[in-house]
Order: sequence, then structure tokens, then C-alpha cells
Amino acid sequence: MRIIGGSLKGKKLFSTPGKKVRPTADRLRESIFNILSFKVPGASVLDLFSGTGAFGIESLSRGAKRAVFVEKSRDALSVIKRNIQASALENQSQVIKWDIPINLNCLRRIPFRYDLVFMDPPYNRDMIQKGLRNLYHSGCLNHGGCIVVEHSASEPIPENTTEFVIFDQRKYGKTLVTFLTDVL
Repeated sequence: MRIIGGSLKGKKLFSTPGKKVRPTADRLRESIFNILSFKVPGASVLDLFSGTGAFGIESLSRGAKRAVFVEKSRDALSVIKRNIQASALENQSQVIKWDIPINLNCLRRIPFRYDLVFMDPPYNRDMIQKGLRNLYHSGCLNHGGCIVVEHSASEPIPENTTEFVIFDQRKYGKTLVTFLTDVL
């Protein structure tokens, strides 16, 4: 696993041992960032269910202003911190240990809102709706901000959500990537 573009292009990232964390493949991440290329420079990024921190670090490499990483697993948190340090991104990063499906109250103490949110929850564990609902209730998304959810095709995002609207969706093998924004 490596950074695909920007100032850290080619930088290898550490990963957690075993199968607890399912890192996004480099090709899939590259496809997502090709779609988002104009939204990343200067953005404040929130990386939920961070895993290795690849989405947030890739964003910083491509010119995002800052990234906040939220993850529950101790092993993953250790890897995220190691990847941030190895990439010399400590001044632009904040790592939070939190259980996202319960709530996102941890974001209330952070004095800015997000332009870009990545969500890559464990597949088929009913965490997408909870994560989106908690994101909405946290009030931390800038108006017009973009949410990118990587999920299993067998766990679709309902199109009738009242908080967010789907504006694009792409299928990559058995994986769906859904792009949402706030309801205008």
C-alpha cells in the first residue's frame, strides 16, 4: 500500500497485521481521488473508520489543509500515528480514538468544519447508516461538503435519506463507492 499522488507519491504506508483492517486498494483509492481532484486542495478532511489512515494521508499529500482521523481499533490507531509520523504530517493531523456508530461528539471540540469526509466502515456490519446519522448530528460538515462512502454492494445506502443526497455512485468489483452531499 502506498500514496498514489501528490507530494508523498510513492510513499509506502504501514498496515495492521491480520484481517481486522481492510485497507482500500491503491487502484480504488486512485480512482476516488481522480473523481475528487478539484475538491482536495485546501480542504479540511475527516477520515472516519480510518484503518491505516490512507485516505487522510493521501488527501494531505494532494494539498488538503488538515485531516482528522477517527478510529476505534488500538492496532489501527497505532498504525495511523506511525504513518502520519513517517510522512511528517503531525502538524496537519489529529488522531481520535472513538466508536463512530455510537456518536461523533468527539468532533464538537474541534474548531472547524469539514469539506471532505471519507467513510470506510467494516463491510456488512450496519455501520453506514449510523455513521451518516452521527455525522449529520455532529454538524461538522461544511455546506456543500462531500462524503465518500466505500461499502459492499450488498449493503447499499438508501436513496431516501433525509440528511444527505447521493450525487454519484461507482462500482468497482464487489465494492461500491457512493458520493453524497448535504440536502440543499
